[in-house]
Amino acid sequence: MTRLSVNINKIATLRNARGGNNPDVIQVAIDCERFGAQGITVHPRPDERHIRYNDVLQLKAVVKTEFNIEGYPDDRFMKLIREVKPEQATLVPDGPNVITSNAGWDTVKNAGLLKEVVAELKGSGTRVSIFVDPLIVMAEGAANVGADRIELYTEPYAKEFSANKEKAVKPYTEAARAARAVGLGINAGHDLDLRNLQFLKQSIPYMDEVSIGHALISDALYFGLENTIQLYLRQLKG
Repeated sequence: MTRLSVNINKIATLRNARGGNNPDVIQVAIDCERFGAQGITVHPRPDERHIRYNDVLQLKAVVKTEFNIEGYPDDRFMKLIREVKPEQATLVPDGPNVITSNAGWDTVKNAGLLKEVVAELKGSGTRVSIFVDPLIVMAEGAANVGADRIELYTEPYAKEFSANKEKAVKPYTEAARAARAVGLGINAGHDLDLRNLQFLKQSIPYMDEVSIGHALISDALYFGLENTIQLYLRQLKG
């Protein structure tokens, strides 16, 4: 079964735009789980423009499914992971000024850094996933540094899906097969939505998890949060 982890960064963005605590990020996480989500994802950034570090600490006490924290492994991120001990940490190569994750790690060039970080995170009992482009060499590189999983960066798939979905998914199926062959679990995320999710799942049936935020929260404006989560879960069953 492919699990749905809801990224609640956009909820925090809406809250921060007005100040105060409406919408309540912590309550939304609780409700996402109640509505069927099998995980909660956050990506705290140094400027705290959406999820704040204090949010992460509060979420630790309430998330009952799988807590996934994404981020660049600087000192503050590593300290946060040691304190919270989430089920999963997803390493992304973003600089502090990047709006959203837009490229995967070069797991070959950055092997030294990643090997050290992965060992430290796994030592605290956290599963480690590395955000990568859909390239066989990057998947194999993630295994070489000791990661447990990769997260396939799916924006290129989403962009090409309407024009040629078979061509769009091909590098993902190839990278996923290579990752599976070397013992890695497979996650996916970025620009997945109700149009393209089911085909990705059908093409990679052994995918462990998808992390979806922007599209899911946008759809919830029309369909409601509970109904939207159920719609996404249905795509993963199809």
